[in-house]
Amino acid sequence: MINIINRIISNLKKESFIIDTQMPALYLIRLLLGKLRNTIYGFLIFPLRKRCMIHPSSVIRCRNKIQFGNNLSINRGCYIDALSVEGISLGVNVSIGKYTTIECSGTIQNIGKGLVVGNNVGLGTHGFFGCAGGVEIDDDTILGNYVSFHSENHNFSNPIVPIRLQGISRQGIKIGKNCWLGAKVTILDGVIIEKGCVIAAGSVVKKGIYQQNGIYAGIPAKLIKFRI
Repeated sequence: MINIINRIISNLKKESFIIDTQMPALYLIRLLLGKLRNTIYGFLIFPLRKRCMIHPSSVIRCRNKIQFGNNLSINRGCYIDALSVEGISLGVNVSIGKYTTIECSGTIQNIGKGLVVGNNVGLGTHGFFGCAGGVEIDDDTILGNYVSFHSENHNFSNPIVPIRLQGISRQGIKIGKNCWLGAKVTILDGVIIEKGCVIAAGSVVKKGIYQQNGIYAGIPAKLIKFRI
């Protein structure tokens, strides 16, 4: 039975997938039944669209602004609001971890840009994606739990006017291919992380360009060494 499931999943994902043989049969059955439920709910949410699995407890707003490839997985407790100029674009085999929030606009007074995610990208659990200034995540990048993106800033230069009335600035965030962002990493507006980078858990990444294949850590994140 496991071999059959391995072949089915491998065909769907277009890459080799092998279930650990130590997995209890009952656990596997319950997992598959949950996937089936999410697939049915996904069809109800996005009829006549690509194949997706959505947990019924997740909330998805402005659905017409969301485009995605096959095998999208949205786990339980997620909140996704795609209200924005460019909406949300998700590639093939994108996984969104449980209790993740994606907000493309912080206010209806100034609609945001949106989110673009490439193929084979895993967004960890409890993430926050503020995409008003635009967030782009390229192929094969993985994110740990509690990672947060903040693609806009509040202006505060005038000491007389309340900060909330001084407006905002936006530059956007770009993450390259094959990166790994560890747990509780914070990405601020104006960040460009080139391909192959590793960002250590708990780091705060401020505005700037982070060179490809670099390993960065700290508050603020600084180069530790290169992978190559």
